Amino acid sequence: MTYEVQKSDDAWREELSSEEFAVLREAATERPWTGELLDENREGVYKCKACGQELFRSTTKFDSHCGWPSFYDPTGSDAVELIEDRSLGMVRTEVRCSNCGSHLGHLFDDAPQTPTGDRYCMNSISLSFEAAE
Repeated sequence: MTYEVQKSDDAWREELSSEEFAVLREAATERPWTGELLDENREGVYKCKACGQELFRSTTKFDSHCGWPSFYDPTGSDAVELIEDRSLGMVRTEVRCSNCGSHLGHLFDDAPQTPTGDRYCMNSISLSFEAAE
């Protein structure tokens, strides 16, 4: 896949903290219940920490009790890229930023309490939050 924002690993390392790089560029996962955006409840938008693309709106965030910020729908159909992930001996759906290819988290279809039934389980560290004015 070709992304609009493309940088070398060295360039990403200069811009991101080592923890951000591990999650966004190497598909690591932050520990549950530790992310600063888990309990963020203000109105606003969530953007990719690496490139700034808008990914989710606060109106689609919900408490899934899983330890990571969860959303039931991305901002637009082209905001994220979904990729089959067969790591860890299971089949999951990886969620990446469609603008820069950064790893954000995983998508699960286990949220019947939402309008879509989907749970976009995102790493807090992969997102930035911009409060509405």
